[in-house]
Amino acid sequence: METKLINQNIQIYRAQIDEIIKDLHEMTIQIGHQALAKTVSDLRNRIHEPFMFVIVGEVKAGKSSFINALLATGKEITKAAPQPMTDTIQQIIYGEKEEILSINPYLKKILQPVDILKEIAIVDTPGTNTIIDHHQEITESFIPASDLIVFVFEAKNPYRQSAWEFFDYIHADWRKKIIFVLQQKDLMPADDLKVNIQGVVDYAEKKGISAPQVFAVSAKQEQEGASAESGFTEVRTYIADHITGGKAPILKLKNNVQTSLNISDRIRKGIALRNQQFQADVAFREDITLSLNHQESQSFKQVDLLNENIVNAYDKITQKKAAELKSGLSFLSLVRRTVSGIFSKKTSIKEWLENLAKELENDLNTELKTKLDKGVVDLADSIQQMAKLIDLKIRNSKTVLSNDYDIFSNIAEKRSNILKDLQEAFAKFMSKSDNFTDAELFPDKKGISPNLATGSGIAGISIILAMVVQNSIFDVTMGVLTTIGILFAGISTSAKRRKIVDGFQNEISSGRDKLKAEIDEKLKTYIQNLKERIDHNFHGFDQMLEKEEAQIQTLENQFNDIENRLQTLEQTLES
Repeated sequence: METKLINQNIQIYRAQIDEIIKDLHEMTIQIGHQALAKTVSDLRNRIHEPFMFVIVGEVKAGKSSFINALLATGKEITKAAPQPMTDTIQQIIYGEKEEILSINPYLKKILQPVDILKEIAIVDTPGTNTIIDHHQEITESFIPASDLIVFVFEAKNPYRQSAWEFFDYIHADWRKKIIFVLQQKDLMPADDLKVNIQGVVDYAEKKGISAPQVFAVSAKQEQEGASAESGFTEVRTYIADHITGGKAPILKLKNNVQTSLNISDRIRKGIALRNQQFQADVAFREDITLSLNHQESQSFKQVDLLNENIVNAYDKITQKKAAELKSGLSFLSLVRRTVSGIFSKKTSIKEWLENLAKELENDLNTELKTKLDKGVVDLADSIQQMAKLIDLKIRNSKTVLSNDYDIFSNIAEKRSNILKDLQEAFAKFMSKSDNFTDAELFPDKKGISPNLATGSGIAGISIILAMVVQNSIFDVTMGVLTTIGILFAGISTSAKRRKIVDGFQNEISSGRDKLKAEIDEKLKTYIQNLKERIDHNFHGFDQMLEKEEAQIQTLENQFNDIENRLQTLEQTLES
């Protein structure tokens, strides 16, 4: 009854791990990792197979002889010879009759009616240092689904580098249970054998194996009937104590859980690294936005400073002309007494006022151009710094997930391509003059110097300033001329003289407000438009971030579900 209950529980647990590994397999397919997907698929396919010994070691270490002696059938189940004979993986499993099944060019299944094979399966692999194509790759594909690794060394030389490099793959990558066998001990003096046994113990401990199990055996002695000396009794005792006798099924389940946890741990680290890259990219994007906003603010301050200098110059000139006008008109009462007073015979009052307006226009153009020439460089530097700073930040964006990263190399490569496209697009943006001239603000650039109209940076800003100031000065002087046009009807009364002065003051005051507002509105609109055009270069990058956030969240949810189920099953099996 108890055995039946145990078997029922094992079937339940096996169904649970099968379902979990199925979901894990779907996840590896989803993330596009073909090698890991194949590993998980192989693991799932072998859930219902017996506890699996995988025999590994170098060519001529005596692996095949070890298997023949361990099974003790009196027959050569796996070929043993002085030269490398095992050119395929051979999986030895229980069968009612002897049979060899060729699964593919690299895998054979050998069926043998041997009782121990009802509980375990033995996999004989090519040498870890074989020169035959594909063999090590195929051997490595068998390791994740193994339940116990039997590492066979040539007793007289267990220190070969290639063997221990393969050990690192098995232990560090897959954390598999490993026992060590020193084969052909009959070829060594006892003292030398003892030294090599201790040498393997020391090597294994240095590499993280606690209390390593090392067996020294001689297949030759075992097959010749010298069982007491062969060392195989100790190996069989270990197998009986730790694996067979009903323990193999639950051990295999535990191994399946551990291997699945190992795979999920790799995915977890990959997701964590991918999330780190995403967070770095989000921070990079936020930094771009903050930098653009900061540079926009700095450029606005430069606009305000430039505007202040231009308006001060405007006030200085217009107030001077206002004083001249008021002073000149105060003497108009003298016109009736003498024509040769203030106004000569050659200069009428109308002409004098027109000259005053023209002088105003010329003085404004000259003085404001001087202020523009001085202020535009600082403003242009501030505006250009916006683009240059972003260009520098793009080139120095942080890479966490490298293109050669195992799990998400495709994601890393995709991100790298998007960033490369961003760099190239922004370089083109920086070199294109239209991005700095802002045709939308001034669609008609007639009258602007050709070298300005085709330039960028300072030239583009100069275009805007020239247009603003030119239009404002034109409006002011035209307003003054319109105002003084009432003189044509005569200026005989003081009321008309006051009206002229007041009209002049109103025009220059209105012109001042318009000039200030135009400079402020046009330049700040230019800066805002430039910022938006710079920011638009990140459209593809922003789309990538949006997709990454959704994909990472989905992966994390799937992963957490799988890991929680694995951990729960692990705890159940340990209780």
